[in-house]
Amino acid sequence: MQTLKKERRFETLSYLPPLSDAQIARQVQYILDQGYFAAVEFNETSNPTEVYWTMWKLPLFSANSVQEVLNEVQQCRSEYPNCYIRVIGFDNIKQCQTLSFIVHKPNSGGYRY
Repeated sequence: MQTLKKERRFETLSYLPPLSDAQIARQVQYILDQGYFAAVEFNETSNPTEVYWTMWKLPLFSANSVQEVLNEVQQCRSEYPNCYIRVIGFDNIKQCQTLSFIVHKPNSGGYRY
């Protein structure tokens, strides 16, 4: 039986091992395939009471490829290396965020692209 290291867990996919580059790309591809708009958000803390994160630019309405979204994540990480960064999928029909996952944790050393 494997036990998890004692560390703070964050929203979707947080109990899985860190996502590889290919897995992150597949999650972003799923967002685009569902017709959702991808967006990148960042926040300095991981306090659960802070439900509103700062949006990096506007949602990527014209993003047609995974690489466009990943490039925005990379730019956000370069600008704010000490922040948590997540990718969200926004459903414009339901007018709500349908999924999100963290792609960068500060001081984790585990950024993968």
